[in-house]
Amino acid sequence: MTLTTLNLWHNQIGDLGAQHLADALQHNTTLTTLDLYNNPIGALGAQHLADALQHNMTLTKLNLWRNQIGDLGAQHLADALQYNTTLTTLGLYSNRIGALRAQHLADALQHNT
Repeated sequence: MTLTTLNLWHNQIGDLGAQHLADALQHNTTLTTLDLYNNPIGALGAQHLADALQHNMTLTKLNLWRNQIGDLGAQHLADALQYNTTLTTLGLYSNRIGALRAQHLADALQHNT
């Protein structure tokens, strides 16, 4: 059996935990869904995940609802989306992302094909 979905809701995974997950994602070829809903992942953790997204071509869904990535974390993810063409769902609800960074995400999505 192969693990394709990992749900880590409400686990107090912060930036260091996100870094460990990102390290694993760079080498993983089976995980398609990573759900990190309601964890205290900040901009640094988002940067680690974004770095992994530039190399991982398997993950299709990443849920970061109710984290703390903010504007800087959103910028890291927007930068990664320019290189990753397999991610089809990115959940960012309730992350305190301002209009400017939301525009960067929208711009990145226009080039993500």
